[in-house]
Amino acid sequence: MTAETATQTGTGTEAQDDAKATTDAQTDTAESTGADAAADTDVTEESAEESAEDFDDDQDDDEDDEDRLVEEGEIAGDYLEQLLDVLDFDGDIDLDVDGDRAVVSIDGGDDLTKLVGRKGEVLDALQELTRLAVQQATGERSRLMLDIARWRADRRDRLARLGREVAERVLKSGEREALDPMTPFERKIVHDAVAAVDGVVSESEGAEPKRRVVVLPE
Repeated sequence: MTAETATQTGTGTEAQDDAKATTDAQTDTAESTGADAAADTDVTEESAEESAEDFDDDQDDDEDDEDRLVEEGEIAGDYLEQLLDVLDFDGDIDLDVDGDRAVVSIDGGDDLTKLVGRKGEVLDALQELTRLAVQQATGERSRLMLDIARWRADRRDRLARLGREVAERVLKSGEREALDPMTPFERKIVHDAVAAVDGVVSESEGAEPKRRVVVLPE
């Protein structure tokens, strides 16, 4: 074999080895990329499954909460129906769910104002009794709201209107204005009404039962 032939043979062998090495490297890269892609796909699918499971859990929790509130309303309705029978009062009982609490309303009877009392004092007492009846049946504290003869609904409308009027006066005069003492329920209505007016803010001051809303320039 001549030196030239040996050189050509060596060169050909080296080229084959380089080609094989390149092919092996490409194969390794492809396999690695495929494995990474598969792993990413698995992670994405797991994340999607977890998100779907969390969404389902949230839906189940919401449905459980609503079912619980509906149950509270039904228990309260039965309790109040018996009370009306004992008192021989007429009234239609309506059950509803408002946010995170059950709402029970009694309307239609001429004598129902007697169950409201002065400034809603009798109504507040009946509401607490109804909550206790629900708690006794369910074992859980209830935040149920009771309204009779639309007293709370009308009170809500009046307080919302008052909050807007006071907010506009304070905005015009630049002077703070304090309202009469109110219950937490009533103060929240006023706070919400004031919050809808730009340029003024509201806060509560004092101690129960003399705690009141104060409206100030922002």
